[in-house]
Amino acid sequence: MFTGIIEGIGTVRSIERGANSAKLNVLTKSVCFETRVGDSVAVNGICLTVTRFFHGGFTADIMEETLTRTSLASLRGGSRVNLERALTLSSRVGGHLVSGHIDGAGIVRSIRKRDIARVYQIEFKSAFLRYIIEKGSVALDGISLTVCAVSDTGFDISVIPHTAANTILWDKKPGEAINIECDQIAKYLEKEKLVDNAPKRPPSGRITELFLSRNGFMEDYNEHH
Repeated sequence: MFTGIIEGIGTVRSIERGANSAKLNVLTKSVCFETRVGDSVAVNGICLTVTRFFHGGFTADIMEETLTRTSLASLRGGSRVNLERALTLSSRVGGHLVSGHIDGAGIVRSIRKRDIARVYQIEFKSAFLRYIIEKGSVALDGISLTVCAVSDTGFDISVIPHTAANTILWDKKPGEAINIECDQIAKYLEKEKLVDNAPKRPPSGRITELFLSRNGFMEDYNEHH
C-alpha cells in the first residue's frame, strides 16, 4: 500500500523488453534508502517489486498485464518517473490509501492555468469512470489528487505549484497517457453489494415473518404460506 505522496523522481536508465514482459532499470537515490530486494516501490503509481540494485538505482520486473493496462510501455531511456516506497505502520497517510494496482490509462486532454493552480483535464473512457466522483480521491501516476469536476468522458484535477514542481505532472503535455487508480471504497462496495444486500427497514416499523423472509432470514417461509 502507498499514500500517493511522491517521495522523489527517478529517471529510466533502460527498459529491457521481452516477448511479453520487461525489466525496468531506474536511476534514483530517493527510494533506495532502507529498501531491500523484494520490497515494493510505486513507479508512476504502479506497484513493482525490486528485484536487484545496481549502482545508483534498482531493477523491477514488469509482466504483460502491467504493460497492457498502464502507460509503462511508452517509457524510454531518460523518461522521468514518480517514485514512492510502500508505507509502514508508522507512516503518515498524507494522501489516501493507494494500492498501486492501476485501473487503466487516461489521456491528458488539456492543461490550463487558474490563478496559482494548473487544471488538468483527463479523458478516461472506461467503465472505471463510475468510481470517480467530484471531491473524491484519485491517483494519477501515483499522485494522490482531488477530483474537481467529472464529465461523461473524464474528469478534472487542480494541482498546486508544489505538487506540479515535485512530480512528473510538470512534464505532462496534452495527448500523453497517464496512469489512473480509482479510490478503492466504491469498488469493494459494488463487488460485495454491501449496500444492496443490507436489510431494509420494515414499512410498518414492525418486524414480521414476511419481512424476515424477503430479507433472507426465513428460507422456508414461502413453503408454508
